[in-house]
Amino acid sequence: MKTTDAANTPYNFRYYDLVMAAFVAVLLLSNVIGAAKLSAIDTPFWPAGWWPAPDGAFIFGAGILFFPVSYVIGDVLTEVYGYARARRVIWTGFAAMVFMAFMSWAVVAMPPADSWDGQSAYEQVFGLVPRIVLASIIGFWAGEFVNSFVMAKMKIWTQGKALWSRTIGSTFVGQGVDSLIFYPVAFLGIWDTSDVLLVMVTNWALKVLWEAVLTPVTYAAVGFLKRKEGVELFDTDTNFSPFTAAKNS
Repeated sequence: MKTTDAANTPYNFRYYDLVMAAFVAVLLLSNVIGAAKLSAIDTPFWPAGWWPAPDGAFIFGAGILFFPVSYVIGDVLTEVYGYARARRVIWTGFAAMVFMAFMSWAVVAMPPADSWDGQSAYEQVFGLVPRIVLASIIGFWAGEFVNSFVMAKMKIWTQGKALWSRTIGSTFVGQGVDSLIFYPVAFLGIWDTSDVLLVMVTNWALKVLWEAVLTPVTYAAVGFLKRKEGVELFDTDTNFSPFTAAKNS
């Protein structure tokens, strides 16, 4: 396997476009399908009154089971294809989320036919609150770029070893930034401050834990793609600005 600098490697990758498609698909579906439902898991053995489930049940957004998969794919992208190519995917996902928000607004706003009785259901699921949409888009953008940056830098520091430390470490920081932006922007002033902090911390912790659980999947995906692509990339000379569209700089 060839080891080289990511910024100076023009390369036609076999699976890059497929990984990009998977990233965008998971991102959109987890936001559309998962974000609309709250779930609860009873905790009969949890002491009454203890944080973070003082009422005996953990309450969380159902999308939390799937949204972290986008971070796993983001880790795979940065590890295998380098920060610059991951950056292009993040911007693609960002544009897809903006279009999804616009399309949701437009479809809900269209007047329903008299014979169609699904308008209330559409409004409940797809009637997006602008504040929450803004929080989601900004949180995703910042969190994913921080995740990719930390992943790329840690690969250099660890000399490409201990992949698990990079995937968990980058998710710890990236998801932290995402949660720190999303929950206050979306809910501060609407929920009690204590509830905002509770949900922010518990969801962040669950996302990081989920990333750790998926570590074997990440190892398998990274190993497969590196073997097929035949190259090991390091971002030693990469321009880490998020505001450039160059593939290799």
